[in-house]
Amino acid sequence: MGLRERKKAETRAALSWAAIQLTVERGFDGFKVEEIAAAAGVSPRTFNNYFSSKAEAITSRHLDRLLRFAGELRRRPPDEPLWDALAGAALAEFEPGPEVLAHPAPDPAQWAAGLRVMVTEPALQGEFLRAGAAARAEIAAAVAGRTGTDLGADLYPHLVAAAVLAVVDTAVTHHLRTSGAVPAEQSLAEGFALIAAGLPAPH
Repeated sequence: MGLRERKKAETRAALSWAAIQLTVERGFDGFKVEEIAAAAGVSPRTFNNYFSSKAEAITSRHLDRLLRFAGELRRRPPDEPLWDALAGAALAEFEPGPEVLAHPAPDPAQWAAGLRVMVTEPALQGEFLRAGAAARAEIAAAVAGRTGTDLGADLYPHLVAAAVLAVVDTAVTHHLRTSGAVPAEQSLAEGFALIAAGLPAPH
């Protein structure tokens, strides 16, 4: 990625993170696009160059993370077992970016409570579904390339992609359910391990 593309990706990430923080703090209707831009240190016009709405800005973080996951999966060692590679790619993408380090989340329990409200916002749910659908296709393509399956003819890569999204969604939901007490990374690792083991019955 060149310098220009990297700067654009950083601006996009900063805007999305600012939108998420404002939503957690004030609710979806409690702020304007201008405040997102100000929090990210750019102009409202710059915001409009990246996103068409607050909802798109908020959910783009989820979409970008999943698309990076697909790219990371393609870069994993070819001899690494598939489910180990999937878990490794997912965990790599949960590392905090510079925008998070510059503007960290507050108390974990308070943050989780705000995120629980955010993800139930009707205006956002459709955007999250669209993001998942777009990412599923990329993940399936990465799985097909890794496993030598046919993206058009075989069920397998699509089923794996759907399972990946289910693990990610469930891990994040469990993190929020426990008010941040269980790190999302821990649930991700456990989720992929359980899927790889065939979801054995709990002891």
